[in-house]
Amino acid sequence: MKFFRVIFILNLLLLGIMSCGDDDMKPIDGGDNNPTDNFDRTAMLTFWADEIIIPGYENYTQALGQLKKSSDAFIVNPIESTFDELSADWLKAYKAWQGVSIFEIGEAESIGLRNFTNIFPTDTEGILNNIDNGDYNLVLPSNFDTQGFPALDYLLFGMSDDKSEMINLLAQEVASQYLNDLVTRLNDLGNQVLDDWKGTYRNDFVNNNTSSATASVDKIVNDFLFYYEKYLRAGKIGIPAGVFSGNEISTSVEAPYSGIYSLELFNESLDAVQDFFNGKSNIDGIEGESLASYLEYLNTIIEGDDLVAQINNQWNIARNKAQELNPNFTQQIEEDNIKMLETYDELQKVVVFLKVDMLQVLNIKVDFVDADGD
Repeated sequence: MKFFRVIFILNLLLLGIMSCGDDDMKPIDGGDNNPTDNFDRTAMLTFWADEIIIPGYENYTQALGQLKKSSDAFIVNPIESTFDELSADWLKAYKAWQGVSIFEIGEAESIGLRNFTNIFPTDTEGILNNIDNGDYNLVLPSNFDTQGFPALDYLLFGMSDDKSEMINLLAQEVASQYLNDLVTRLNDLGNQVLDDWKGTYRNDFVNNNTSSATASVDKIVNDFLFYYEKYLRAGKIGIPAGVFSGNEISTSVEAPYSGIYSLELFNESLDAVQDFFNGKSNIDGIEGESLASYLEYLNTIIEGDDLVAQINNQWNIARNKAQELNPNFTQQIEEDNIKMLETYDELQKVVVFLKVDMLQVLNIKVDFVDADGD
C-alpha cells in the first residue's frame, strides 16, 4: 500500500500542495492488520461530552453573557472606558468560540451555528445597509456575513481610524441598535446549543456509540476533520494567503479590522484542535479517552513511526512556524506572504495523517465533499 500513498502524494505535489493517499500501517506488535476493536467508545464519548464540549459551551456562553453586559453598558454610556471594556469582552468571547466551533453537531448543526457566528470576510457594505435601512432579518442566509464576531470586529474597529470618531459612530441610535442585535443573537444562539447539550442531546450523543456513519464517533470525527481543513487550515491561513486562488486576499483574514488578533485567534483554534485529539480539556486540563488513546489502543504505526507522535509533532512544527507570523495577518500577507504559505504547508501535512492514516485505522469514512482537492 506504500506504493499508492507515494503515487497520491506525488500527484498532488504536481498541484503545488501536499495531500493524501493510502498508507502502510500495521500494529506495532506485527500481528494482524485488522486487530479486534474493543475500544471503549462510550468512555470516549462521555469524556468528550462532559469534560470538553459542555464545559467549552459553558465557557463560551459565560463569555457571551459578559459581552452582552458590556454592550449594554456602552449603549447606555458610550464613552472610552465602556468601549474598551466592550472591545476586551468581544475578544474574550471570540477566543472562547474557537474552543467550540469544532463541534457542529446536534443543535449547532441543526441551526447552522457557525454560519451565524464566524463567517469572514464580513460584508461591510451589507452591514452599513442594514444599519441605514433599519430593516433586516439576521435569520436569513443572506445575512450570514453581516453578523457574528466578524461583523462586531468591523463595528468596533473598522468604521473609522480614529477611536473617538468610532465611538461616536457606534453610539448613534441605529448603529447601537445593530450592535445590540448582533450581541443578543450570539448570546441567544450559544445558550440554545448549550441548553440542548444539557437537555436530552448529551445522553443521545453518548449512547450512539456504535461504529457506523451515523454514530457519534464517526460524525464528530468528520466534524473535527472538516473544521481543521476548511476553517482552520484553509480559512485562517490558506485562503487569505492565496493557496487556492493564486492571488493573495489579505482582507480575508480573521479579525482584520482590530488588526492584532489574527494570530491569537489562530493559536486558540489550533490548541483546541490538538487538545481535542489528545483528550485534554482546554478549560481545566483534565485528560481522558480520545482519538489519540484510541489509536494507541490499536497499536498502529505508519512506516515505522507511532501515528499519534507524528500527528502531535507535526502540529507542534506548524505552531512554531506560525509564531514567526505578524500578529496582524493582513500585514503579514502584504509584507511577506511566504511565511503564511510555509505555515499552511506545515498544517497541510497533518491532513495526510488525519484524513488518510487515522481514518483508515479507525475505519471511518469521510462524509463531506472535499472542494479544494485535498
